[in-house]
Amino acid sequence: MLEIPLVMVLIIFVVNIVYVTLNTLRVILTLKGRRYISAIVSVFEVTIYTVGLGLVLNNLDQIQNLIAYALGFGIGVVLGSKIEEKLALGYVTANVISSDPSIEFTKKLREKGYGVTSWFAYGMEGDRLAMQILTPRKYELKLYETIQEIDPKAFIISYEPRQISGGFWVKSVKRERIRRNGKPKKDDQETV
Repeated sequence: MLEIPLVMVLIIFVVNIVYVTLNTLRVILTLKGRRYISAIVSVFEVTIYTVGLGLVLNNLDQIQNLIAYALGFGIGVVLGSKIEEKLALGYVTANVISSDPSIEFTKKLREKGYGVTSWFAYGMEGDRLAMQILTPRKYELKLYETIQEIDPKAFIISYEPRQISGGFWVKSVKRERIRRNGKPKKDDQETV
């Protein structure tokens, strides 16, 4: 079967897509502190890598194999990043500055299940409300939409915290409330 050039090209192409996708996921899992899952992924990754590279090196006289390897690599990067985007591991911290400190911004966000710390600040044009909001990454866009609904002029900067420790935000309860768009269940305990 490997004697047929088209089959060889397809195998190399698919093998490299799978390899690079696993490579991308392994790196992200490692950065997110998921060492053991990352180690398991790396076993499959290196096995697939060795097979794919071996096929190319054993047939270096066939330029189509090298092209398939390179194309598979590029598509694997895109696919790996798309999968990571869907997994959305970790958390996001958004720093928000509202131009209107009289808005019940903090209360509205907490009702929707977000962890919020707020304080009054003074900007170039007067009083402001500054907030730091923590949310799981998969709800990042939902947070931005909620902020824009409350204050379309809000200034937002976000980043991924490397480590979270302390606080009283009960993640499992709050995640569920964010998922339900802030509607508490009867058995939800208020922790904010």
